[in-house]
Amino acid sequence: MSTTQSDRLRGLLEPLVAARGLDLEDIELSKAGKRRMLRIIVDSDEGVELDACAELSREVSDKLDETDAMGEGEYVLEVSSPGADRPLTEHRHYVRAIGRLVKFQLAEGGELIARILDADDEGMDLEVPGVKGRKATARRIAFADIAKARVEIEFNRKDKKEEEA
Repeated sequence: MSTTQSDRLRGLLEPLVAARGLDLEDIELSKAGKRRMLRIIVDSDEGVELDACAELSREVSDKLDETDAMGEGEYVLEVSSPGADRPLTEHRHYVRAIGRLVKFQLAEGGELIARILDADDEGMDLEVPGVKGRKATARRIAFADIAKARVEIEFNRKDKKEEEA
């Protein structure tokens, strides 16, 4: 998608998304056979419910029909929340990942897998899991020291409610 079209769509859709208390994370336009696929990714601190995506999809569809932002031709519209494997790139992504296990690619090289305990404007407090029976250790990491980060999916972790019971 051209930068001009992306900027135009963002300018058109961001107020609709913000009015619902959501963040517009990404706009993707791609080919799907003879049609085009317009994917709009939204998120919030509380996550995004399926009903909210459906309602927003109707509003976006109406807005796009009122304008010529998509030009002529058919397209498929998809409004969804980001997947669990999306990269953490914004400060708000790290805040939303507090309590989650994250794999960090470090700017100086190497990687680190740790649980985010807290995040502020400069960086994060982490808990690095112990290996082979050792205790977990605390570590502080600055955002500037992170090249890439992605949440690790945990299938066997008890949630806080189970741990408190």
